[in-house]
Amino acid sequence: MTRLPLVPYEEWDTEALSVLAPGRKLPPSNALGFLANHPPLAKAFLTFNGHLLGRTSSLPVRDRELAILRVAWRRRCAYEWAQHVLIARKAGVTDEEIAAVRAGDDTLINRAVDQLEEDSQLPDSTYSELAEIYDETQLMDFVFTVGAYGLLAVAFNTFGVGLDPGLPDGGFDSPA
Repeated sequence: MTRLPLVPYEEWDTEALSVLAPGRKLPPSNALGFLANHPPLAKAFLTFNGHLLGRTSSLPVRDRELAILRVAWRRRCAYEWAQHVLIARKAGVTDEEIAAVRAGDDTLINRAVDQLEEDSQLPDSTYSELAEIYDETQLMDFVFTVGAYGLLAVAFNTFGVGLDPGLPDGGFDSPA
């Protein structure tokens, strides 16, 4: 159930267009239609999210996507899951790795996401393991990615943002 109406692209005002689609027409997106309800908030969030998903993030793309998928799975966020299964596959994440995210297998990324979600911090042992493969900047990008996608899952779930038209569920409700 959508609790907040999605603003169709054709109805975006000048402010929404300047924030969500500066100078370009975009394919239908329920996430952007949702954010079009509040352009100032969208601008602030998308600036931050642009770092997390863009070239300025120091986190390896595969690791980022595995972390986001684990957040989406734990938070039962179908929209986030479906979108990021597609992105993860483009980044070379395998179906076996996606299945391991769903199953909660004891991988370092799954464990770290689970601990951040449950305790809002990492125990020394997990932090040390991550610090063996990530530098300080990557550690920050990892933690901020988990937090940001947790927030986004809460928003999508609370306001009932459903899957985009034609978007497969990405295996959210069926085996990966």
